[in-house]
Amino acid sequence: MSCLFCSIVNGDIPSNKVYEDELAYAFYDIDPQAPVHFLVIPKEHILSAGAVTPENSAVVAHCFEVIAQVTKELGITDFRVVSNCGLQAGQSVPHLHFHVLAGRDMTWPPG
Repeated sequence: MSCLFCSIVNGDIPSNKVYEDELAYAFYDIDPQAPVHFLVIPKEHILSAGAVTPENSAVVAHCFEVIAQVTKELGITDFRVVSNCGLQAGQSVPHLHFHVLAGRDMTWPPG
């Protein structure tokens, strides 16, 4: 299986890394939609939030811990976290990822 985000985690494709540990990887989005826009992904290949199970949910919780840690380190207190599930919802890479956006007013509803 060829997955863009798995290739980034493996170092086959370069990225602007924000954070990495044994379970998660965070990097800046190549097409930022806000002054601060980075992605947090589990290193384990999980298709989307729709594929979260009792067996893999701990890594998802860990991704949110990473989001909290990185935003604190960057001095960000106001931010949005987005995860798209499926093509119609705007998921362009079939690997669970969380967009973290900050640095501008966020409108509602999004999209």
